Amino acid sequence: MKKILFIYGTRPEAIKVAPLIREFSRYPEAFTIEVCLTGQHREMLNQVNSFFGIKGDYDLNLMQPNQSLSGFTSRCIADLEPILDASKPDLVFVQGDTTTVLAGALSAFYKRIPIAHLEAGLRSGEKYSPYPEEINRKIVSQIAEYHFAPTTEAAENLYRDGIRKNVYIVGNTVIDALHLGLSIIEEKGYDRYQSFFSYLDLSKRIILVTGHRRESFGDGFENICNALKTIVRLHNDIEIIYPVHMNPHVREPVNRLLRDIGRIHLIEPLDYPFLLWLMKASYFIITDSGGIQEEAPALGKPVLVMRDVTERMEGIKAGTARLVGTSKESIVEAACELLDHVDIYEQMAKAVNPYGDGKSSDRIVTYFRRDF
Repeated sequence: MKKILFIYGTRPEAIKVAPLIREFSRYPEAFTIEVCLTGQHREMLNQVNSFFGIKGDYDLNLMQPNQSLSGFTSRCIADLEPILDASKPDLVFVQGDTTTVLAGALSAFYKRIPIAHLEAGLRSGEKYSPYPEEINRKIVSQIAEYHFAPTTEAAENLYRDGIRKNVYIVGNTVIDALHLGLSIIEEKGYDRYQSFFSYLDLSKRIILVTGHRRESFGDGFENICNALKTIVRLHNDIEIIYPVHMNPHVREPVNRLLRDIGRIHLIEPLDYPFLLWLMKASYFIITDSGGIQEEAPALGKPVLVMRDVTERMEGIKAGTARLVGTSKESIVEAACELLDHVDIYEQMAKAVNPYGDGKSSDRIVTYFRRDF
């Protein structure tokens, strides 16, 4: 029997590892699964784990107000050492490119424990965009033993970095999580979710907006807010709903510029199932989120990406997403094209999702059942 320790600390990580943890747990005769939570996020992390029925075996609870990247990284590495000594895993799984992923991988490497990297091979080619994620994932790729790439393009990025051993193209587990989450929502009943959004006029077209990237702090978020004001002024048949990230660099400009604008609803961050329901109910989505770039195409929702570069070029090439940056003019132009031209909308909505078929977790577990 092999022991696998999952280390994660943010909501996006939790969403993408949840279906994989559940799949491994189907084989208790082969695997012992433990979960270590760093607490890089807190409330958002807890609600995802609760929704998917996952409990942490270890919780570092490291989140602090206004924590710096270096401060969190150093505390995370120091606190993970005794966890690894106590757990003695045969393998450590990390997902993505957060600071938790970097610290978790380094800690396992220092203990000579093999590392499996989920969602390996994403690259923007820009050191500071996204920051610090681009460098985090490149470092983890150099020390991981197993690389589970979501797409052929991600695998080719690894090959270009000289990484050729144990690279597997499996799709993205976020699609697994999406299907699993929607099935749980259906079991609980859609009505409870629709009633939560009773203030929305669902006879209008709903535009979901999310944004949190560090590289957009300052002028970027000012431009985004001014773009949203213009879009809602130009179209009477839309409503915009914006779950506002907790970071004060996001909340201040968003609340200052959009708080009193009609048909723009500023709400608190949503629990994962409510966000899923809202994505499904939306006409299209404006975001800088990596996960939503992958999830929305599975729901047939066009995505406007508020970034200048993205490590998820597969969606751009497939036509499910479009890069618009944080220029007011670019965001307004792209949104108006989707709102005013049915043919452009349909072309994006019906493009094939390049991120997988919802069977990524099964592929990964099958590999380890056979060869680990």
